[in-house]
Amino acid sequence: QVHLAESGGGSVQTGGFRRLSCESSGRAVTMTTMAWFRQAPGKEREFVAAIRGIDSHRHYADLVKGRFTIARDNARNTVYLEMNDLKTEDTADYYCAATTNEILSALQRVGTYVYWGQGTTVTVSS
Repeated sequence: QVHLAESGGGSVQTGGFRRLSCESSGRAVTMTTMAWFRQAPGKEREFVAAIRGIDSHRHYADLVKGRFTIARDNARNTVYLEMNDLKTEDTADYYCAATTNEILSALQRVGTYVYWGQGTTVTVSS
């Protein structure tokens, strides 16, 4: 069993920075593909970024590429999402997710992930 706990959400102005954290218990993050998804009000949950356990390969959604960075601290068993140059359209609930699946083509799919956190809300205002 894997338990994921997100933190770091809050309010920020456009162009600002926010770092989200996801602490994993029950399974090391090095053995697991970890990802961030987000869901805005009235919209479907969408992929943001993933980092594979096997080789730390990072994969990003086009909308956040160049602005967001996913990183992993093995000692803390924690995955981070560093968000720069935030836009109002980044406003959403952000969810951490985990899977043992390492297949690149599957990393963007919600259904690939077995374990999910409760989410943390990021609000970007102008």
